[in-house]
Amino acid sequence: MKAIHGGKAKNDKVDAYKIAALLRGSMMPMAYVYPSETRSTRDLLRRRNHLARKRAELLAHVQNTNHQYNLPAIEKNLGKKGNREGVAKRFADLCVQKSIELDLGLIDHYDQLLHRIEHEISLIAKKYDADSYFRLRSIPGIGRILGLTILYEIHDIDRFPRVQDFVSYCRLVKCAKESAGKIIGSSGKKIGNAHLKWAFSEAAVLFLRRNPQAVAYRNKLARKHGAAKSLTILAHKLARAVYHILKRKEVFHPEVFFVK
Repeated sequence: MKAIHGGKAKNDKVDAYKIAALLRGSMMPMAYVYPSETRSTRDLLRRRNHLARKRAELLAHVQNTNHQYNLPAIEKNLGKKGNREGVAKRFADLCVQKSIELDLGLIDHYDQLLHRIEHEISLIAKKYDADSYFRLRSIPGIGRILGLTILYEIHDIDRFPRVQDFVSYCRLVKCAKESAGKIIGSSGKKIGNAHLKWAFSEAAVLFLRRNPQAVAYRNKLARKHGAAKSLTILAHKLARAVYHILKRKEVFHPEVFFVK
């Protein structure tokens, strides 16, 4: 707006005129007002995801400290509480043991908090829109948390008139700057919903687990586009599938998903 105005004076009258001119020319898109009834649940779910990332940082610190002291790799999954017993005793230095014990204690505390929050949010979601929630869960790889994240970040799929608008909002389209037929770079990668971007990126990885048909499809994409880009394409395709599932009120159909 500063660039459009281009004047030295700034006051309420000038700002009001500038905004009116933008609205008259349809240059200022209308923002979607998220309903206040479900806003608090969405914010609680975002807070849960923030705590989950903090827990992941603690697990990474334990593994990095183990690597720092050139100890044998920890083969067990430290995400499970039973596998965390005796991990601190691997280190000879007493201060390092205390540091690792602090990490493990915080992880145990986060586990309790996250388990309780996830249970409470699941109960709320079943009362809010159980049909859409279980339709999302019909997609392989989309579990309780990813399903809740997608459900509450979208809220109403009808606010997206086209599937292209939806995947753009999810940050799953390539941004390009072009002038005179030449591509001069990209911009606008952060325009959209970062939480949906994360959810579909995670779903693309989990979609491949114990799913031979999905793995074969991803390998086909990797041969053509490369390993990294194939996951992005898969996340984009999953987002399109979610759009049509919620629009048409149906469940996931693998025979349709893998047709191309």
